[in-house]
Amino acid sequence: MKIAIIGYSGGGKSTLASKLADAYNIPKLHLDQLQFLPDWQSRLQSEVAQDVKIFLDNHPEWVIDGNYSFAHYDRRMAEADQIIFLNFNRIQSLWRAVKRYQTFKGRVRDSSAPGCPEQLDWEFIYWILWKGRSRRAKQRYQELIEKYPKKVIVLKNQTDIDLFLEKLG
Repeated sequence: MKIAIIGYSGGGKSTLASKLADAYNIPKLHLDQLQFLPDWQSRLQSEVAQDVKIFLDNHPEWVIDGNYSFAHYDRRMAEADQIIFLNFNRIQSLWRAVKRYQTFKGRVRDSSAPGCPEQLDWEFIYWILWKGRSRRAKQRYQELIEKYPKKVIVLKNQTDIDLFLEKLG
């Protein structure tokens, strides 16, 4: 089983990836762990892409969460048996990010890169509400749904996620 989880920030991609990896007993990769160095400094895209390629080449089954179009996005989507698109609205995403911040404030989550404690600043809020929802991002999601209609699963809220997980048993 190969599962790609994509969607807007604050939708719960990493949490769902961990649950699915546990349920199927397959390896998971949180792309945020590859993207960032301590203090939320970005790594070179070429380095991140190389690490993703190595992971894909060495794992016949996987769950990968994150978008990162430069990191073998087309390959991940083509190889995935399921593509789960967490399409939460802006307010839901912001609310979830605020709750996550309250839970992990100042601590590094399991799905974050080492040295990157949970934070919620105006730049991230702007990303959640506007910048991360660019016309290009929306277009990429729509193209994906059209290209892979049989394997894209769109989940729009926590109830959808809960029902999806319930079906797994």
